[in-house]
Amino acid sequence: MIIRPETEKDHAEVENLTREAFWNVYQPGCCEHLVVHRLRKDPAFLPGLDYVIEEDDGIVAHIMYARAFVEGEDGVRHEIAIFGPVSVRPDRQGQGLGSKLITFTLQKAAEMGIPLVAITGNPDYYHRFGFETAALHGIRYGTLPEGEDAPFFMVKLLDPQKAAAIRGVYSDPEVYLVTEEETEAFDRHFPPKVKEVRKGQLR
Repeated sequence: MIIRPETEKDHAEVENLTREAFWNVYQPGCCEHLVVHRLRKDPAFLPGLDYVIEEDDGIVAHIMYARAFVEGEDGVRHEIAIFGPVSVRPDRQGQGLGSKLITFTLQKAAEMGIPLVAITGNPDYYHRFGFETAALHGIRYGTLPEGEDAPFFMVKLLDPQKAAAIRGVYSDPEVYLVTEEETEAFDRHFPPKVKEVRKGQLR
């Protein structure tokens, strides 16, 4: 097993891995493979934090990061980082590969001087990496009304001194926002798969 940067020759394999990892998990089908495809070409992309885990039988996990911003009350935009999708091949899920990539790349992000990383997800999972509810640090998820609790939106301070100056409203990079029509068109480049409505999906 090796952790290494993703290369251009990995793109198709990683996109298929992402599709397999997320298919029917949060919705019938998935859109995460399109996000991966688009993010690589977007100004928000952080190529220094784009990593895979490779084993003898191919790539088994992948993570990528993007620039995002927190806008303060004074209109100043503070640059931070977010990560995702984090993809693990279905037959290797539950074996700690995602955790290895997250831990490894958070250290890389700190070495790059990134003050703060944000994530939306399951608090029970991300608290183990040192993430805390963002509201505790004065950062609010932009689509929620002021004062509404958002335990799913968390931050990890990589440089507490620099991060102390970051307060305000966070908004997702536009590259993460894809439509069903765009996803359907992109999905035609992959082998057919059956979309299923399953219990626990978000939509």
